[in-house]
Amino acid sequence: MFKLLESQAPAKQNAENTITTLSGRLQSATLLEDRRAAILGLRSFAKLYPASVASGALKNLISSLNKDVDDVDTTKVILETLLMLFNPDESSPEASDDIALWLADEFTQRQENITALLDLLDSPEFFSRLYSLQLISAISTARPERTQECVYTAPLGVSRLVAILEDKREAVRSEGLLLLTALTPSSPDLQKLVAFENAFDRIFGIIDKEGGLTNGGITVQDCLSLLSNLLRLNVSNQSYFRETGWVKRFTKLLSEAVHEQDAPDGIADWARPQRDKNLWGLLVVLQLFLVRGSVGTQANQLSFWQTGTLTQILDIAFRESFDVSIRAEALSTAADLIRSNPGLQEGFAQLDVFSTGKEGEVPQINGEVNGKRPQIKVNVISGLLDLALTQSSINTFDVRLAACNCLKAYLCGHAAIRLHFVRRAIEGYMSDDHEADNILTILIGDSDKCRGVDPYRLWIAAVLLFHLLYEDLDTKNLAIGVAEGDAEKGEEVITCIQALSANLISGERNDEDPRASIGYLMILCGWLFEDHDAVNDFLGEGSNVQSIVQLVTQNGPSKTLVSGLCALLLGIVYEFSTKDSPIPRATLHQILISRLGREQYVNRITKLRESTTVRDFEVLPQGLYSAAPGDLPQVFFDRTFVDFLKDNFSRITRAIDRPPGIEVAVVANGVQKGVSRELVDSLKSQVDSGAQKLQRLESDILTLERKLAQEQADHRKAKDSATAELSRIKNINNALQRNHEDDMQRTIQEHQLTQSENHRAHEATLQDLQHQMQKQRDEAEADATRIHARNEAEVNDLKATIDSLRSELDKTSKEHVQDLQTAHEDYSTKTSSLEARLQRAEDKAHDADARAIRLQGDLDNKEAARKSAQAELDDMLIVLGDIEEKRSRDKKRLKELNEPISDGEEGEEHEIDEEDEPSKEDNDVD
Repeated sequence: MFKLLESQAPAKQNAENTITTLSGRLQSATLLEDRRAAILGLRSFAKLYPASVASGALKNLISSLNKDVDDVDTTKVILETLLMLFNPDESSPEASDDIALWLADEFTQRQENITALLDLLDSPEFFSRLYSLQLISAISTARPERTQECVYTAPLGVSRLVAILEDKREAVRSEGLLLLTALTPSSPDLQKLVAFENAFDRIFGIIDKEGGLTNGGITVQDCLSLLSNLLRLNVSNQSYFRETGWVKRFTKLLSEAVHEQDAPDGIADWARPQRDKNLWGLLVVLQLFLVRGSVGTQANQLSFWQTGTLTQILDIAFRESFDVSIRAEALSTAADLIRSNPGLQEGFAQLDVFSTGKEGEVPQINGEVNGKRPQIKVNVISGLLDLALTQSSINTFDVRLAACNCLKAYLCGHAAIRLHFVRRAIEGYMSDDHEADNILTILIGDSDKCRGVDPYRLWIAAVLLFHLLYEDLDTKNLAIGVAEGDAEKGEEVITCIQALSANLISGERNDEDPRASIGYLMILCGWLFEDHDAVNDFLGEGSNVQSIVQLVTQNGPSKTLVSGLCALLLGIVYEFSTKDSPIPRATLHQILISRLGREQYVNRITKLRESTTVRDFEVLPQGLYSAAPGDLPQVFFDRTFVDFLKDNFSRITRAIDRPPGIEVAVVANGVQKGVSRELVDSLKSQVDSGAQKLQRLESDILTLERKLAQEQADHRKAKDSATAELSRIKNINNALQRNHEDDMQRTIQEHQLTQSENHRAHEATLQDLQHQMQKQRDEAEADATRIHARNEAEVNDLKATIDSLRSELDKTSKEHVQDLQTAHEDYSTKTSSLEARLQRAEDKAHDADARAIRLQGDLDNKEAARKSAQAELDDMLIVLGDIEEKRSRDKKRLKELNEPISDGEEGEEHEIDEEDEPSKEDNDVD
């Protein structure tokens, strides 16, 4: 019994067959309920079998989305199914990244599919908006560029997306934020369109609703991400943002963050991480306006300065209550805000900031330590020097480095500020009261105190001095005058360069931290480059060269940077030394070759250039993140020095190959120092060229002399032959002249004889002609007489005829006058009667013309109908004739083939023949 039931049960279906069945049902269903039921069935398979559902039903799902858009429930199910296809279960056997790409291609290859999803944003229904946004986000993740293009070209597509930011439902609004952030990172056109849809106002509105930077959650962070996308490298959007007054909102947000930080209750520990992310994000957005070298950077700098943004940034940077990363980012932003802008740099130096007292200066009240350090109002430059150069915990390294970068930005591109800074540093160093934040005091006077304890204090001071001296002849000349010792009192005079070199050498001998040595070497390389006076000052201490050569020969992985920089320094010294240097150029070259060797020199500089610290400087982290646990940060070089090293690497490497006799010329203040190598090379090339030209000219002279001798010999030979030929021609000429005289005499005689004969013949001919002329004259006179007589007779006859005709005419005229009077009277009578008849005839003619026009119209219509019928008849006759002709040809062919022909056909043919014969007879008769 059970077996019978099992045999009658329907066959079990697998998932693939079921999906196929549901897909066919979705395609063929005409009722909305049937389509919705099929979609629900497909949704149950979408997570586990995404490939099968997509391959069988994707197009039908998209078609149903367009067809059933008015039904909210069906639309929701379709969107859920499509989202499941983009996000299948990880345990699914069909799960693959290729499915998402294929789905995205299916949507983006047809513009109307994306437009349909964007149309759903007009619906106020929650799930339609949310799911359509999520679906567009999934498509954008798979195919970002194509999705951006579809959204950009869709009618009102961007407007609908930006309008989502005003949705009061947080889930929809957040999803819209994420989608706009994903669409706008790399499309300038889309960025502009979003910005001009009032996106800035809506973004700041969301930030205010969320509670600003302090109380706002991750939504504020998403708003700042979208803001950075709209402003990054987009000058148009930055100008629009600046001109519409949104910069003040930055100042307001920063001010609120500072006030909330200073509140009595402070910031809760759980809210501080998110607050720091939001604040860090806002500072990053500010830096997007301040890209170095951008077209609108100076206008943006001025706008931030005028709205007080810089003051708020400095307030954050100098508050220890903020996190180190926030303070460092604030200082970096302040550096970008004043860099290469002379007006702002000068105004920046006039600002004051509140700085805490130095470590160890904690005040006491009644013998007890007060927990907070006092806030001291100091000049911003002093505050930055204090931040950068004061010994502190390694955790604040990023703040110190950012303060150093802010000071470098203050010095960048402003020669007067650099000169003033150096002058103040020299005055402080030379005075008895040594300042703790004086860079010369740190580098020359107190270098031993900070080498082992805080090497970065000395390194930062070295970086600042390098920037003060680099490519600035005025500051170099000012600093080169710094010296210790009084020569008049018999004391040894030690210049600034010699003191720096001595500190470098002593530090390396004591095997101290390499960062301090690198700092000294950066200063010396930048100072001595293209400065003969500085090179001579360095060579004034003879032991410096020997000691630096020893440092180059050091081995070990930790010495690669120092030894390479020492080799670079020796190359610079040799490149810009002269024969008048304390150590002449030739002697210096001999020392380098004998003590160091060319191979080792080139090897050390090449290893320095190829070290990861230099080669990958742009991509390596320059901050505390580069430090290994328990170690100092891996920050060794300044960015400007690395660029200097890379730019001049080839030149310094080849310097040792240059002969000592060739000096490098350096133009300083319009005065050239040294011998120009370019001038020497130019003169040498000119000498070589002149020698080559002289050699060519000498060879040309020899060739011309040989040609001249040959031509002279040829000339003499030609002259002799010409003389002989001339004598021969003279003899021939004499003979010809004698013969010519005889011929002339004979010709004259013949001519005279011929002339006399011609004269006699001419006289005879003339007599004959005169006789003939006389005879013709007589005949002409006789003819004229006869013609004259005949003409007179004819004239007499004509006169008589005229007289008779005149008499007859007079008689006829009298009779004609009487006839004309009678005829005129008859004519007048007839004319009046004819005019009456003519009027009656004209009236009848008008009536006849009207009838004729009507009849002509009828006649034209009938004629057109007749012509149409005649044309049809002619066509039918032509067709009938063609048929008869074809039939005759077929019968003839059948007869030729001896095929039987029916009687009817023969009778018809016979009748046709009989009809043709009478017509032929009639034609004959005619």
